[in-house]
Amino acid sequence: MSLLPPLAMASPSSSTLTGIDWVAIAIYFSLLVGVVAWVVRKAKDTAADYFLAGRNLGWWIIGASIFASNIGSEHIVGLAGSGATDGVALAHYELHAWCLLVLAWVFVPFYSRSLVFTMPEFLERRFSTPSRYVLSIVSMVTFVVSKIAVGIFAGGVVFATLLPEIHISVGGVTINSFWIGSVAVIVLTGLYTMIGGMRAVAYNDALQVTVLITGSALLTFYGLHRLGGWSELRRYCGSEMLNLWRPITPAGVQSTWAPVLETGSSGAIVRQAWYFNGNFPWPGMLICAPIIGLWYWCTDQYIVQRALGAPDQKTARRGSIFAAFLKLFPVYLFIIPGLICFALAKSGKVPELGGMVGANGRPVPAEAQAAFPLMVKYLLPPGLRGIVVAGLLSALMGSLAGVFNACSTLFTVDLYEKLRPKASQHEIVRMGRIATAVMVLIALAWIPVIQGAHGLYNYLQSVQGYLAPPIFVVFFFGVFWKRLNAHGCLWAMVVGFVIGVFRMLVDTPVTMKLAGFERGYERGSFLWIVNNINFQYFSVLITVVSAVVMVAVSFATPAPDYPRIGSLTFATATDADRAQTRASWGKREVLASVFILACILGAYIYFSG
Repeated sequence: MSLLPPLAMASPSSSTLTGIDWVAIAIYFSLLVGVVAWVVRKAKDTAADYFLAGRNLGWWIIGASIFASNIGSEHIVGLAGSGATDGVALAHYELHAWCLLVLAWVFVPFYSRSLVFTMPEFLERRFSTPSRYVLSIVSMVTFVVSKIAVGIFAGGVVFATLLPEIHISVGGVTINSFWIGSVAVIVLTGLYTMIGGMRAVAYNDALQVTVLITGSALLTFYGLHRLGGWSELRRYCGSEMLNLWRPITPAGVQSTWAPVLETGSSGAIVRQAWYFNGNFPWPGMLICAPIIGLWYWCTDQYIVQRALGAPDQKTARRGSIFAAFLKLFPVYLFIIPGLICFALAKSGKVPELGGMVGANGRPVPAEAQAAFPLMVKYLLPPGLRGIVVAGLLSALMGSLAGVFNACSTLFTVDLYEKLRPKASQHEIVRMGRIATAVMVLIALAWIPVIQGAHGLYNYLQSVQGYLAPPIFVVFFFGVFWKRLNAHGCLWAMVVGFVIGVFRMLVDTPVTMKLAGFERGYERGSFLWIVNNINFQYFSVLITVVSAVVMVAVSFATPAPDYPRIGSLTFATATDADRAQTRASWGKREVLASVFILACILGAYIYFSG
């Protein structure tokens, strides 16, 4: 999950890659092809093998795959840009590693016992078939309009920044590096996902995480070495940029819920207005961010599918805990390089970065957002530069593979298999491959839209805030409260999604600056108010409404059949269920979880100014 600033496209004058860099990238792709070939030899023509790797993934593969699915190119480049402009403020989202511990300790037992393939299938077991269909369709739409779109956009920016001079002329038409890089990565990722299924995705994710962490660590090390160490970073950035509690509202933007006195032409006060347009207000960060985090890490098919591929509860739990440990790294490998880049620019130690600092000594946002690729260009020696670029490609491919695989599973298991209950295992696997191919074509069709869009990134990040709340409500309320029934679940999802889609429809013409909406809606009108309420506050509103609807409808209708939902809630779990869960963990899992929580607490204390 990422809620990051938009990416800016830098325009370096020459290529940053040398022959040895291309050798490093070629070695990476050779390893990737080798993994796919190995997976194909082990593959079985069954749905369980294609979609869940035969439920035989090891814990370290599960953890690495969860992390790789989360960390896309947009995450890396966006976090580094955020570090250069806002310091460590957005580390709040990266410190949501604790949400993975909730997956490990709360949800893994339910998912493991139910032996489901998808999150909508679990919802059907707990509530009803209609709720399964609603969640499947909404999830697939969300993947297409958010994860695929943003991933392609960020990948295209990376290619355009690092390889601006690469182009192909076909019939008098010049195809630039944005197109070349995006198409190449989408097609290659789609091919290995389509051929090898979940096993290919998971094992390549493990390879990609290794390359990604190694490359980013090298960039951090070289940056600090060039700057003169951590003390120099603190000196040039100041305590404000290293303060996690710094207000996350851009300069020049009215503080959220701040009263502003509007004046007429004569200067007289007309009325007192309340503007709701801060980007990341504190109440939203404290309330909305955990809601979105828990939805993403605990109930999103894109993430949880890896845990479903475990053979038992112990393996799934250990994999989720390992993913939580890996989730601690982005603060130091992606955000800190952004601060280092700003400090290098401010100190003058890398003159080429001088444009990143304005006359007032503050970051220039348009330049700072390209901090990561610019550091790759100007700091790293040949060879190492290729490793970091391979890491960026790894991030893009890992996140796209996760989307392709998740969408293929949702469509095939939740829709096709329901419509064709007598389909053979071979037919199901074939449909899974076809669904993946269709997702690749959809991704390719997105490229021209994404390349020319303005303000798309922030808009797409808000999509999660509008569509996630009802999913969060039905899953969390569903496992903790046995009295809630299918009617309450369905109505909560329908009402929540209708409100979320309404807000998206209101935002779209303004965000895309369509004709007639360049200046937004008429100030003070209902649509203006809806459009200007901060997306985090609106997300909290949807959460509250969904919860109220679910509880009210459930208590207005008959109680669920408790024997039917046995083992699917805490209250209906049997003694055998509880004994099985207790036998699946020991001191290692507890100590590892405590260590992760201690690291999160330590980060909050250290970055408190």
